[in-house]
Amino acid sequence: MAVGKGRSGQVRIIGGQWRSRKLPVSDVEGLRPTTDRIKETVFNWLAPYLEGAHCLDLFAGSGGLSFEALSRYADSALLIEKDRGAAKQLQQNLATLRCDNAVVKNQDSLSLLTKPASQKFDVVFIDPPFRKNLLEQSCQLLAQNDWLSENAVIYIEVESELSSPKLPSHWRCIKDKQAGQVSFSLWQRGKSD
Repeated sequence: MAVGKGRSGQVRIIGGQWRSRKLPVSDVEGLRPTTDRIKETVFNWLAPYLEGAHCLDLFAGSGGLSFEALSRYADSALLIEKDRGAAKQLQQNLATLRCDNAVVKNQDSLSLLTKPASQKFDVVFIDPPFRKNLLEQSCQLLAQNDWLSENAVIYIEVESELSSPKLPSHWRCIKDKQAGQVSFSLWQRGKSD
């Protein structure tokens, strides 16, 4: 579901304790919430990793991925969103859900990742705005500054024409798929070289 200028949208939680809840999405240029069909596949992939996990959502946008993870009993989530209006909407949606185990930070993801990790994360969502060249740098900084727990899994969603991004050499692809203009994959951190 794309959110176009002048239209407000919604994101739907498809599973877990908040199943079928619909939450408003800010009207932000370039914001494209992950579709329900892709989310269903992704959260089937993530099922073994979610319960009790600490999640990091680098380009939170609509919050759909974090809300879904929290609905399925992830322990916590840190949502990073650069756009002030979108960050405010994320905070309002967390309040609507009465969710007190998630924090929204209104800041640039890359500037956050350049600092040493404040904690290690088990599940990371990387769904950057398309065609902004943010994926590779995000992944390198995650690895370089020790943001990932030992067996962390990393979900990546990018434009399908982005071929073979350079990711850390010790990450291995567990699953990958394409749907229309979107490529999505699940990676796991291995031992560093």
